[in-house]
Amino acid sequence: MKRKVTTVVRIAIQIVFLYSLNELGNFAVEAFHLPIPGTLIGLLILFILLSAKVLPLQWVEEASSLLLRHLSFFFIPIAVGLMSYGDLLLHQGWLLFLLILISLWIGIYTTGKVSQFLVREKESNQE
Repeated sequence: MKRKVTTVVRIAIQIVFLYSLNELGNFAVEAFHLPIPGTLIGLLILFILLSAKVLPLQWVEEASSLLLRHLSFFFIPIAVGLMSYGDLLLHQGWLLFLLILISLWIGIYTTGKVSQFLVREKESNQE
């Protein structure tokens, strides 16, 4: 029982730390009037801390795994919110669908080209 409590406390502390990085990103966006979301800045800060090995992965690993396992629950409010835009989706939904397809194609195409480039680079370095 004691071990379970310490695990819950450790995960709670990790979630508070991740939330603090998120809020730091939001603060940076407001302070410097950046044209990108604060959540992205928070993730960038987390990435830099992990890459530079300033922050050991173990300090956020359990909370990150928990949040990723339950990621689908975070989309429920978005889906419910979309229900209030039924008329808009009925009349303009085709345009939204078209934009989603175009952005999907751009993402897949770019990923494929970058992957092919990296494979060619790796093969040329091995020779």
